[in-house]
Amino acid sequence: MELRSGIKYLKGVGDKRAAMLAKLGIFTLWDLLTFYPRTYEDWSRITSIKNAPMNENVCIKAIVGMPCKEHRIRKGMTLYKTEVTDGEMLLDITFFNNPYSAKKLEQGKEYLFYGKITGKGYFRSMNSPEFTEAEGSDTIRPIYPQTAGMNSKAIEKLVRTAFQYGEKPQDPIPVEIRNSYCLMELSDALKNIHFPESEDMLSEARRRLIFEELFLLELGLLRMKTKSRQSTALSMEKDYTEEFRSLLPFELTNAQKRAISQAASDMLLGTPMNRLVQGDVGSGKTAVSAALIYNCAKNGYQSALMAPTEVLAMQHYKTLAGFFENTDITIGLLTGSTPAAEKKKIKAALKSGGIDLVIGTHALIQKDVEFSSLALAVTDEQHRFGVNQRNSLHSKGKNPHVLVMSATPIPRTLALIIYGDLDLSILDELPKGRQKTETYLVTPEIRERAYGYVKKHLCQGRQGYIVCPLVEEEGDASEMTAANALFKELSDGFFKGFRLGLLHGKMKSAEKKAVMDAFSSGEIQLLVSTTVIEVGIDVPNAVIMVIENAERFGLSQLHQLRGRIGRGTEKSTCILISEADETERLNVLTSTTDGFKIADEDLKLRGPGDFFGSRQHGLPEMKIADMMTDGEAIREAHSAAENLLKKNPALSGEEYALLRSAVNRLFSGGSMN
Repeated sequence: MELRSGIKYLKGVGDKRAAMLAKLGIFTLWDLLTFYPRTYEDWSRITSIKNAPMNENVCIKAIVGMPCKEHRIRKGMTLYKTEVTDGEMLLDITFFNNPYSAKKLEQGKEYLFYGKITGKGYFRSMNSPEFTEAEGSDTIRPIYPQTAGMNSKAIEKLVRTAFQYGEKPQDPIPVEIRNSYCLMELSDALKNIHFPESEDMLSEARRRLIFEELFLLELGLLRMKTKSRQSTALSMEKDYTEEFRSLLPFELTNAQKRAISQAASDMLLGTPMNRLVQGDVGSGKTAVSAALIYNCAKNGYQSALMAPTEVLAMQHYKTLAGFFENTDITIGLLTGSTPAAEKKKIKAALKSGGIDLVIGTHALIQKDVEFSSLALAVTDEQHRFGVNQRNSLHSKGKNPHVLVMSATPIPRTLALIIYGDLDLSILDELPKGRQKTETYLVTPEIRERAYGYVKKHLCQGRQGYIVCPLVEEEGDASEMTAANALFKELSDGFFKGFRLGLLHGKMKSAEKKAVMDAFSSGEIQLLVSTTVIEVGIDVPNAVIMVIENAERFGLSQLHQLRGRIGRGTEKSTCILISEADETERLNVLTSTTDGFKIADEDLKLRGPGDFFGSRQHGLPEMKIADMMTDGEAIREAHSAAENLLKKNPALSGEEYALLRSAVNRLFSGGSMN
């Protein structure tokens, strides 16, 4: 049976079971073979009843001393009890409403029992254990993720059938690389990941499969990087950085100067710049992008800056318009809510070369957006865009220079994967005069005191934010309801007489702009908002923030929200309101303002999937590699991919045909190895 065959054709499946397996993402025989166990039960480590630790899963080898006896204790509840012995001590076995298991145990026969032991003194018991005949059963057993109608045992049986009837998978990793890194052959790795011969064989199988996933991913990303390094006619003739710096009313930090120098030097070469500028909130990434945009404009080329939200796009427009106020650089703003007539005008100007810089959202990557000479594509908050979206913007030019900005600190090992096709510049300084934001964690019982502290700041002429909690049911509509309710409650209650504003994702672009302008000018004192303010608002007079139900947010997101204050020279304070049982996790924010430390903790707690939310990073999905714990494997795979591509950039040759196909499938969404 071919590995690409539909799963319904496997013996024991059929249409009904195929529908159940589809819920687990299993559509083909190959999907089943790469549906890895989530954990294992080690039946090879047999423990005596006397020495077995309490309340931990253990495996006991024992003989059944008597037939199971039935005990009806109440309507709807029947117990089945027996007694087993390992020759040294007795163990009571109990099944609940399970006559089938009870009847399978034969008196005088030896079995392996797997479960948790409880008891005191000499009394020991095990409730509802898994069991099997002792002869030849002391193995490591797989436990699979399951769905309604398909439990782990049923999936295990199907996997065994797949190995029996399926064709042998071809190994995409060439022999020379397998030998260099002492890797198992693919078919052996698959058998031992499902049915390990030993703990050592399981470990080697995992190492092989993790390496393969990361190796294919790195090859794909590095090949993208290589393609982007093809020659370009868009190199800059002259560096205008000093001229740009003379326009600024402030001094750049050393980190900003370094990042601008690195990027500008790249742009003077004959290959496109391909660089990530990563820095904490408030580190000045926009000024770095402005310097490069200025260089492009002065050299006669166009630039585009794409942001994930209209709020952020509008903030960039306002900031960059300020930077270029006394220059002849023309700027356009293009978002989904830009009026049709204005869109038409902007698109025509882009095509004719009448606009030097366009700032926008996903609207920039629509098919009818054409440029005269796009030389620089800037993407902000990169992790919110997929690889394909970023490439769509790049395709608007002929091998343009690429600048990616991210204010979401990413652990360096993870950044190696996510931004494997980019060079890295890090902004590790804050502009002069910035003070660290103090953060306090309080329980709901003292909410009124927290609000009183906010009121004190408002009375002193300062401004602040109150951030709505994330609601249980996802979606803008429910967030809008929560925001409206809190706004009304505060306007009519504790903050009656103060000037409050409301901002949420369901508002029209013009409404958002009006609220932001009113807040920036000081007309609004207190802004009640959803997470739409997470990025894109810069009001130095806003020095106080309260975040309701902070336990519903990830640490990195809370850090981003907190970054909306502390943007001036005044001391700023963030108050997290949360239930007491979240204290340990949220205390990370009270103890540090280092975004990289916070990101590390967030990643440990939530894993990479939740860390980015809905797989926003746009990478192919990993089935076995863990970006948080497999740091050494990531470095090893990165090194192997780099070395191979130096020797053979196109992966040409018959010996690399399977590898080449596997990389192409991974990045096109295919699932067959």
